[in-house]
Amino acid sequence: MLALKLTGIGNSLGFVLPKEAVARLKVEKGDTVFLTETPDGYRLTPYDPTFEEQMDKAREIMKRRRNALRELAK
Repeated sequence: MLALKLTGIGNSLGFVLPKEAVARLKVEKGDTVFLTETPDGYRLTPYDPTFEEQMDKAREIMKRRRNALRELAK
């Protein structure tokens, strides 16, 4: 567990991620990270949760329409 200290940034609050956290998240300056609420609290991730939902739906459609997609690929 890493402890982060909040600091003032303009009219907002923010925190600085330690090098270890940046390395494990595989992010760099300018990247976007997402803070999502979970039953256990909050989760910080570099992956867009809405994109994952869209991909799940796309996989479901591709599975149902597999034959039509094969024909279109010819």
